[in-house]
Amino acid sequence: MNFIMPMPAMGGGALCILALGWAGCGYSDFRLPELPPAEPQVRYEWEPRDTRVLPRGGPGDADSQDALNPSVVRRGAAYYNFYSGFNGHMWQTMLATSADGLAWKKEGVVLSPEPQAGEGGYIAANGSALFDEGEFLYWYQAGPKDTPRLGMARSRDGRHWRKARFPVMDYGPRGSWDERGLGDPYAIKLGRYFYLYYLGQDRARRQRLGVARSPDGEHWEKLRTNPILELGEYGSFDEMGLGEPAVWMAHGYYWMLYTGRDARQNRRLGMARSTDGVHWEKLPGVFQGGEPWDSQAICDPTVELLPDGGVTVWFGGGDAPSLDENLHGQIGVAVLHAKMR
Repeated sequence: MNFIMPMPAMGGGALCILALGWAGCGYSDFRLPELPPAEPQVRYEWEPRDTRVLPRGGPGDADSQDALNPSVVRRGAAYYNFYSGFNGHMWQTMLATSADGLAWKKEGVVLSPEPQAGEGGYIAANGSALFDEGEFLYWYQAGPKDTPRLGMARSRDGRHWRKARFPVMDYGPRGSWDERGLGDPYAIKLGRYFYLYYLGQDRARRQRLGVARSPDGEHWEKLRTNPILELGEYGSFDEMGLGEPAVWMAHGYYWMLYTGRDARQNRRLGMARSTDGVHWEKLPGVFQGGEPWDSQAICDPTVELLPDGGVTVWFGGGDAPSLDENLHGQIGVAVLHAKMR
């Protein structure tokens, strides 16, 4: 789990590269595909498993300090969990596999930052994976700690990766909502387009959520009217920052779980819904940790829709209210049960 660190407000700002042959980030107005008629009486109830399902590692391991930000993908009968491991100095993407989504076998580091590619040496993690047309696609956060951007890689087996030229999504222009950093990508594919929900940070250090779309996963156009989800009111659970969205479709709505950060750096999950994937309504209710291991933070959701309309949610949890690392992060699981009011 990585929220972008606060930065001093400065003049200037990197411009978005408009040539779509590289870090394409043109702008357009779009909506996600139309859904069946909505069922307005549907609500979700949160039922977490008490114990963690993927602990952080021991001394010397790549996830010795934190194991966070799961991105769980099913391929055939197996689950692949591309999660973020922090060793006190560097965030890397690690792989764990499972037959049931509960008992996980760690397989080690599969993606590390490459300074020579412009990614710096701090992070290549905090990502989102899909399995599409015979290969895994993975969008991740990389670059300097204070000013990250988004990269992308492909793999046939989930272990050996081919990176696209970095970055695949760049900062916005001067004065924009994402001119100081991008992170927390979450990808879905609908029809011919990939849609990427992500965090953007502006020069006032506000962290909000936006969306972009792409026909190939590498060349993106951002929604002209971003951001799509704003900070909460003073005193709310999300007054200091939004991040880590997870999006799915059910019951005629697009649904989103997202992490909110309060003034004490505690993290909890909120929920929003939308009929077009662009205009979102925050819903009442906040999900928070109830066990010692996730008492100060639950964050980083990734979801799988269940046949009965419920949702499995893997998430990060921690017992320290840290801004972006050293949460003693570990990974848990919950189910959102669909109920009629």
